[in-house]
Amino acid sequence: MSSGLKTAALLGGLSALFILIGGAFGGQSGMAVAFVFAVVMNVGSYWFSDKIVLRMYRATEVGPEHRLYAITARLVQRAGLPMPKVYVIPEMSPNAFATGRNPAHAAVAATEGILHLLPDDELEGVIGHELSHVRHRDILISTVAATIAAAIMLLANMARFAAFFGVGGRNDRDGDSSPLVLLATALLAPIAAMLIQAAISRQREFAADRGGADLTGNPRGLAQALQRIDTAARRVPLDANPATAHLFIMKPFSGAGLMSLFSTHPPTEARIRALLGDHAIV
Repeated sequence: MSSGLKTAALLGGLSALFILIGGAFGGQSGMAVAFVFAVVMNVGSYWFSDKIVLRMYRATEVGPEHRLYAITARLVQRAGLPMPKVYVIPEMSPNAFATGRNPAHAAVAATEGILHLLPDDELEGVIGHELSHVRHRDILISTVAATIAAAIMLLANMARFAAFFGVGGRNDRDGDSSPLVLLATALLAPIAAMLIQAAISRQREFAADRGGADLTGNPRGLAQALQRIDTAARRVPLDANPATAHLFIMKPFSGAGLMSLFSTHPPTEARIRALLGDHAIV
């Protein structure tokens, strides 16, 4: 499926959740308000979601004198991409992401933790992975999903609050309140939003790993980086908004059992095998 079709499917699914919550909250009038809100969110997230996400993580822009900028500049030249803005996030948990609506308006961000953890050849693999997202325009899908999913969770929290106090959940036809329907919708909608993000995101990560390895010519460097990040991130987890988890090269938190359904990333072991085949990291 092309990036354009994936984007349309994602926006359609997440926007439908807006309308579903609005319908449970206010009947047909609530659905109409939610539809308008969804349209505004889609347009707004296209233009501004990158700024929102960077501000959320207190990212600071860095210039040519910074190591991260220099590595990014080398890889950008090799890839034939416009130079993105480069940001550092003041977190010691190792991670990185790319954002922006297209390659001409992209940004690459990395945490202080990943800069301390990785040598240059492994950090190149990570930045190559992120630039692959930029090249494939995956960042549009990611930033739009982050903004809309966060808004769904906020709206669902409001709906749960309303259901708890027995308000909302009006049916336009008979005027009866249905707080149980509202509560059920408010509980299920964020789960559905996370499943939509996860299903799309996992395949994007495999593709970006391949693209990053091709760009650097060093799949082992990226594989070693993934292993090192995974180990360190378990010791120092990133306090990330769940709606933005799919943006990062490594999931900011772990899940097992049923929670693996919501994982936005494939298992690290599977990513390393895809990069190196049967050759284990020594």
